[in-house]
Amino acid sequence: MAVSPTPKLNADFPSLGALQHLGPFAVALSGGADSTALLIACATRWPGRVHAVHVHHGLQAAADGFEAHCVALCERMHVPLVVQRVNAAHAAGESPEDAARQARYRAFAEALQHNWGGHIKHMALAQHADDQVETLLLALSRGAGLPGLACMPAVAERHGVTYHRPWLDVPGSQLRDALRAAGETWVEDPTNSDTRYTRNRIRAELLPVIERAFSSFRQTFARSASHAAQAQTLLQEVAAQDFQQVGNPPVIKALQQLSEARQSNVLRHWLALEHSQASAAQLQALLVQVKACTTRGHHIDIKVGRGFVRRDGAVLRCYNL
Repeated sequence: MAVSPTPKLNADFPSLGALQHLGPFAVALSGGADSTALLIACATRWPGRVHAVHVHHGLQAAADGFEAHCVALCERMHVPLVVQRVNAAHAAGESPEDAARQARYRAFAEALQHNWGGHIKHMALAQHADDQVETLLLALSRGAGLPGLACMPAVAERHGVTYHRPWLDVPGSQLRDALRAAGETWVEDPTNSDTRYTRNRIRAELLPVIERAFSSFRQTFARSASHAAQAQTLLQEVAAQDFQQVGNPPVIKALQQLSEARQSNVLRHWLALEHSQASAAQLQALLVQVKACTTRGHHIDIKVGRGFVRRDGAVLRCYNL
């Protein structure tokens, strides 16, 4: 039986030039407006090249409806689909959003590893300019440093998968307008209107106010995020150079030869390699102790993340619990 061609749509979807160089790739398909638009736009432009992965979180009654929409859409667009079911329940002290996000990325990596011969290593995500602004505002509200202010990169690697976000400069309303013009439907996540979640409050209450005051805020906020990302890249390069100087594990006397800012930078770099992360207060306490460490008997024992940093003779060591 002959397979009918992928439907051609009269819809003005945003540019997908950032994906042009890819071979076969997958789209992360939630069933919402943004990912539905991305799947349709990609499958229409590149028939036969596109695959899809839908993650069923099982956290709400609407989850089955999302899956049904994705299955029907992919059948109509002739896109191979994998549905990955996960347990995204959050642990005590963990935010539900972060738990779901972590589960989702693990599911994406597992889906690509175990399907289509394991040959697909690239995935497109439908996050757009409004998502980027929300991420930046959340980072500011938490007092984040440059890594947080850099927000979402256009290209990033995680768990062996390279993720592409081709629409970070596109307003979310433009995607919905394109879908309506094409006569396409999507599934609304009922939790999106729940303002108990900070991101939803930002979207519903804060962004309209910001848009009235600064009509081009999406572009200017994105530019600030780009500046932060560039500065963070420079700090990483400096940290790598200083790390060669202070050693692994870091020699306390070598650390003391650096400015406090460079000590902070290289210690964060070292802790990341040790799979640990210090809060601002913990890092400041560690810097104070490094500065004060001028005698053989000086004791350093600072809680960092889920573990400790302790003095071991001439060096610092990280112990994770």
